[in-house]
Amino acid sequence: MKITHISSATCLIEHDGIKILTDPWLVGEEFYGSWTHYPPLDIDFSVFDDVDYIYISHIHPDHMSQETLKRLNQDIPVLIHSYDAKFVKMNLERWGRNVIELNHGDKFECGNGLNIHIYAADNCNPAACFKFFGCGKMESKMGSTGIDTLAVIENGEKTILNVNDCPYILTEATLDTVAEKHPNIDLLLVGYAGAGSYPQCWDYSHQDKLQVYGVQKKDHFLTMGLQYIDKVRPSYYMPFAGTYTLRGKYAFLEKYKVVPELQDALAYYNDMHDGDSKGVLLNSFQWFDLDTNEVSQEYQPIDYDKKIEYAETVLSQHKYEYELDEEPSLKDFEDLIPVCYRRYNNKRQELNFQTRTNVYIYLPDDKMIKVSCSGQGYEIINVSDFKDTNYVSYRVDPKLLLRIFKGPRYAHWNNAEIGSHIQFARRPEIYERPLYYTMNYFHA
Repeated sequence: MKITHISSATCLIEHDGIKILTDPWLVGEEFYGSWTHYPPLDIDFSVFDDVDYIYISHIHPDHMSQETLKRLNQDIPVLIHSYDAKFVKMNLERWGRNVIELNHGDKFECGNGLNIHIYAADNCNPAACFKFFGCGKMESKMGSTGIDTLAVIENGEKTILNVNDCPYILTEATLDTVAEKHPNIDLLLVGYAGAGSYPQCWDYSHQDKLQVYGVQKKDHFLTMGLQYIDKVRPSYYMPFAGTYTLRGKYAFLEKYKVVPELQDALAYYNDMHDGDSKGVLLNSFQWFDLDTNEVSQEYQPIDYDKKIEYAETVLSQHKYEYELDEEPSLKDFEDLIPVCYRRYNNKRQELNFQTRTNVYIYLPDDKMIKVSCSGQGYEIINVSDFKDTNYVSYRVDPKLLLRIFKGPRYAHWNNAEIGSHIQFARRPEIYERPLYYTMNYFHA
């Protein structure tokens, strides 16, 4: 069995003429234009014409890229987990793809002895998902409610475990289930960094972003990757996924992401892992043969300083699609806010979540909406009257904000946050996970 790394979480796994392409993100700038590849990819899509199956782990566009899927052979079936929520399936079918849903852990025979097993990160246990998100209510009729999956790809002799973006704390029980069926993992594909807005989009000082909060984030995700390696004890592991560079007007935030380069992650794991597992890295279109343990080429490290310079001088010149929209008026938002609040508050009540913290969203004309997170409604106030000391504030380009308010068909809070399009502030410095989760439902 051979694995070729393309970019980020996109890999080509092949055995005896059968090929599986994982999480294809190869063209386009995702997360509303702010994510791109570095070094830039030059893709000849004809090389993927003979792929037999595409595996998509979850809905985030660096794993399920519509622009990429448009260019891949439409006859290639897409394999996904059979979640109760069908948004992945419906989106793929709307894009013209043939979707095959697989039940938790079931073996799917791809041909010539190559098989794939897709597992829900939460082990199909809604309680695990609700505990992770910090929410209270759970209904017995609910099935697996998360979005992340991991996959085992094996040929009866060699086994690859791909954990994608799955949070370790949510996945630990699933790993025990995997170990029962697949006790020997030859290659672990493991995440090493976290996407999102933290710390680059928060109102911290330059020094705190780089030396305090950024270091905490970096250490958190490196530790999570190490937890995977220590638990799975694979023969080999490869840090991958979540590898992106910011473009457009937010490219200047690239240096504040405080994400280790792949070679730095590998060095960390080599130093900290106390087992016999060995690390491997691959540049784009380079391969690792699991039968011979050979790599096609020694890894060529990314020059961090050159990447930052490229982002700030070249990538910063790009425009986001939403920047071409008409400038919205305050009334455009006022017409949508009652519906947005009603949907949000219904979700907040459903999850039994409340907090004294208020959410403030900046609007045009020096206004902002104050949203109660305890069921006390909302009000539009002047920015000059904002004097709260227990809050989280959201500042978004009004053009993108209007798309978000209009609903997920236009834009979504979570993708905007991951794409670094939201500038945040909070007092006190306390993280309340369910606050941000429920705010994802503040839309029409």
